[in-house]
Amino acid sequence: MDNIFIHRLADVNSTSIGKGSRIWQFVVVMEKAQIGADCNICAHCLVENDVIVGDRVTLKSGVQLWDGLRLGNDVFVGPNVSFTNDKFPRSRHRPEKFLRTTINDGASLGAGAIILPGITIGENAMVAAGAVVTRSVPPNAIVMGNPAKIVGYVDTFPNNVDAHFDVPAVVGSVPTDVGGVTLWRMPKVADIRGSLSVGEFGVNIPFETKRYFVVFDVPSVETRGEHAHRTCHQFLICISGSCEVVADDGRNRQQFLLNSPDVGIHLPPMTWGIQYKYSKGAVLLVFASHNYDAADYIRDYSEFKLLVEGK
Repeated sequence: MDNIFIHRLADVNSTSIGKGSRIWQFVVVMEKAQIGADCNICAHCLVENDVIVGDRVTLKSGVQLWDGLRLGNDVFVGPNVSFTNDKFPRSRHRPEKFLRTTINDGASLGAGAIILPGITIGENAMVAAGAVVTRSVPPNAIVMGNPAKIVGYVDTFPNNVDAHFDVPAVVGSVPTDVGGVTLWRMPKVADIRGSLSVGEFGVNIPFETKRYFVVFDVPSVETRGEHAHRTCHQFLICISGSCEVVADDGRNRQQFLLNSPDVGIHLPPMTWGIQYKYSKGAVLLVFASHNYDAADYIRDYSEFKLLVEGK
């Protein structure tokens, strides 16, 4: 029926299984579970009642989906990934409600990863094999380790501004692969007394500014940004130490290293911006074209993508 394959040695009690799905031997699927179309559930998996699995999901062998778990479309779950749904488990003590864990569309979980309850894995994120994920993971982030930390972002191409990206040797800007984003070489004067770098608003910093803020004392494991602005321009300069900046226009994503006070990056409106990998003692100076307005922020990546696509 609907081209569904269920191995004769599987124990499948649910009727909510999408067309084209394949369920292999020694899989147990409980009555109220919902499984989408074109899924592949390998041998020795368990799917409990309060579980929703999207379309085109792959579950490799040895995976148990416990009550409260939600998997989006195109999710990959590697062998022996362990999900949990109770922070304080006791034998024969069932909580009133299990914590909701959500794995969003396109995310991939490597073999043997452990996912704590009540967190969200963002769209297209990648969890390395053996990682212990104790906090929610942003969209497109790559995490590894115990506890899992962000080590990169998918579909970015890191550019050392001195060696790998064509930052002008003289004052000026170069375009990047991300729409509207430009990398700038700022004026610099050096002599025996020390060095000075300067920027003029409307010239080197390509907009008039109404606000600035300084980011400092950031633990290296933390990620800043993770939002876009509807109308506000931003210009970022790491005036001490270094940090990585990810810029995303909804179609292209690129990563840049800011490690010199005479190099800055312009993030125009409708650019998803992320800053992470702060070095010890790093200080990031940000100029903004508008005063603070909470309504100007877009903090959900899915909403940002819809706005970019005109939906």
